[in-house]
Order: sequence, then structure tokens, then C-alpha cells
Amino acid sequence: MELNKEYQTLSQYARVIGNTIRMNPALQSAWVLAELSDVHFKGGHCYLELIEKDDSGGLRAKMRANIWRSVVEPLRRKFLAATGRDIASGMKVLICGSATHHEIYGLSFNVSDIDPSYTLGDMERQRREIMERLRREGVLDMNRRMTPPATPRRVAVISASGAAGYGDFINQLSSNPQGYVIYPFLFEAVMQGERTVPTVMDALEWVERTAGMWDCVVIIRGGGATTDLNSFDNYDLARRVATFPLPVVVGIGHERDRTVLDEIACVRCKTPTAVAAWILGQLDSSYAKANDACAKIARYVSEALKGEKLRLAQTEVSIPAIVATRTMRAKMALQQYNSRMATALSGKTAGLDARLKVLAGRVGSAAAAVMNNARSNLDRLAAMQRLLSPENTMRRGYSITRVNGHAVTDASQVKEGEVIETTLLSGNLFSTVNVIQKKSEDNG
Repeated sequence: MELNKEYQTLSQYARVIGNTIRMNPALQSAWVLAELSDVHFKGGHCYLELIEKDDSGGLRAKMRANIWRSVVEPLRRKFLAATGRDIASGMKVLICGSATHHEIYGLSFNVSDIDPSYTLGDMERQRREIMERLRREGVLDMNRRMTPPATPRRVAVISASGAAGYGDFINQLSSNPQGYVIYPFLFEAVMQGERTVPTVMDALEWVERTAGMWDCVVIIRGGGATTDLNSFDNYDLARRVATFPLPVVVGIGHERDRTVLDEIACVRCKTPTAVAAWILGQLDSSYAKANDACAKIARYVSEALKGEKLRLAQTEVSIPAIVATRTMRAKMALQQYNSRMATALSGKTAGLDARLKVLAGRVGSAAAAVMNNARSNLDRLAAMQRLLSPENTMRRGYSITRVNGHAVTDASQVKEGEVIETTLLSGNLFSTVNVIQKKSEDNG
């Protein structure tokens, strides 16, 4: 089939695009500001994507990029020396490169240079923004103002179990020459990559749940590759550390590395081994203070004992004199008391003697009066007894009649035929009752 229109093949068209791009000076050796994404190294090359986001986080632009083997290592060394970090996803960078178009792989950006100063500035800007936000919220210095533990023996450690830094930290603690017994417990977390922040926050949550068991919490990340240290410049993680209820000790990366956590933690050490050295140093200091206190106590006790011995010796010498003086004073006081008591008793005895004489006279008079009165009463009673006696009554002509030994006062007490006894002044009569005549009421 024959075509009437002019045409070109796809490869020819693609070469035209490539030539056009390569011949445009604005697209060659151009400095571009972008964020790195999907960075990975393969076969000595670095493959990545350049992206730009809007204020809401939406994707505004995206382009594939390459750093070829011939320049990738020099650029990595340059960037690492300036920033302390490797080229990694999530960084904002100012890079130089040229646009190119391949017939098969399409449009890409070949990186030839990088300006670490911009990344440093952006990283610092992020740190400043986080720090300022924490300051506005009033939590920036909360953990930093805590008092570090004097004897940090129960240590909650947040790190990766297989990390060299964690191993060095444990080895230094366990082989300390002083023989201190320390109890580190690992709360494992990922210390590199996108999972760093959530896993470290999870570990902090578990530490807080058991906060009463720990003297402090240690966050350590060893040396080696410093990729993704920007995870420790995260606001959420920084705020969690700033408000943590236990003193936080950090030892992240190399000596030259510094993150937001370094600025807000209670204690900042350069490396994990430096954290171990700090713990041992705290124990050394406490041990030295304890020894010093023991020495001071021993000196104080020794001096106090010397003083007390001297006082005892002086007291021993002075006791006889004190006893003699006090005995003499007591004797004099007793003599004075005896004299006063004799005088007082003499005066009181004289008074009592006089009172006793008066009372004796009164008692005698009262007793005589009572006796006379009693004697008169007895005389009257005796006269009455004589007057009212049965013998005296019978002298006046009266007699006593009895029946069965009982005095008869009423005729109803006697029956006809009974024997009655009549007692007269000069003898007794026995009679038999023949007639009983009762006294009528009319006869009075």
C-alpha cells in the first residue's frame, strides 16, 4: 500500500525530539530544584525520580532521572561530606543536569552535579520550623530540663537488634571494668527508612506503659550508612520525645550528625558507644560521691569519737568533785529542811496540845452531862416499872386469870367446864367454869 502523505518512523520522530532537547541550551546543564523519590542504586548507577509537590502535598511535576556510574560516587562522597547523609528519597536537592530523550526509555534527566548547601539549608530550615513549633507549644525544653538519673542501671533501649551500634553499646556496658550491674532491655525499632518514625513511636509507647521500671530511655542508631537520618527530624517524633515522662538519652549516627532529637533530649551523646560511656560515667560519679560520703562520714565519726572520748575523760575527772559538791549541798539542804521541819512541828504541836486540853475538858463535861441525864432516865424508868408491876397492881386488889397458861382478858377465851387459874398477891386459886356471862354492849 502506497502512502501519499509524508511521514517519519517513530524512532526518527524520537530522535528529532532528542536532538531538539539536546540542542536547546536551556535544557542542558540546568540547575533544577526538586525532591528525590524512589532512589535506588543498581549496577553502579543511581536511578531515581524528581518530583515537585504543591502546598497541599499533591503532585505537581514528575520526571525520571539518572546518575551514571562515572559521576555517582564522586557526587555521593561530596554530598555525604557536606551533609553527613547519603543521597536518599525525601530530600530536597538542587541538582545540575541535562534533559535527554531516548528512543525507547523516553524523557529523563541525567544528573551531573549537586549543590549540598541547598539541602543543608532545607534540612536546617525544617529543623528550625520543628523547633519553633515545639517552642510555641511550650514543650521544647520539657525533656531537656529533666534531671538525668544519677545511677542509670535500668535502661530501656530503642534500637535495631542487629545494628552494630546496638551491639557496641551492649558490649561496652557488659564489659565495664568496674563491674557495674546494668539492666538494658531492648524495645526494637527500625532505625532507617520510612518505618523509622512509626516503629520508634511504638517503642516509646511500650516504654511509657512500663515507665516505673526504667531510670531512662536510650535511643541509639549506630554508624555506617547515614541514609534516612532525616527520620529523626520529624515533628511527631520530636514532640513525643520532648514530652516523654522519662529522661531521654540519644546517640544517633556519627559524631558530626545532629538531629532535632539531639536538641530536645535530656542528654545528647555523639554515638551509641558514647551513650554507654555516659551511663558508666554517671555510675562512676555516683560511686565516687558515695565513696566520698563514706570517707566524710568515717572522718566525722572519728572526730566525733575523739571529741566524745575527751569529754568522757573530762567528765570522769570532774565526777568526784561534782558528786562531793552536790552531796555537801544536799546535806546542807537536808539540815535546813530538818531545822525548818522541827520548828514547824514544834509550833504546830504546841497549838495541838492546847486544843487537845480544851477538847478534853469539853469531852469530860459532855460525858458527865450525858451520864447524869442517862441516870435520871433510868431512875424514872425504874419508878415506872415498880408502879406498873403485877405485884403492885395485885396489892391494889387485882388478880390474873389464866387458862392453859395464857392470861384471860375476854370471856370468849374460856369454855364451860374448863379449869382456870387465878393468881392473887398471896397465892393461886384453881376453879371450874360453870357459867359464862358475857358483858353486853348495852351494859357498857
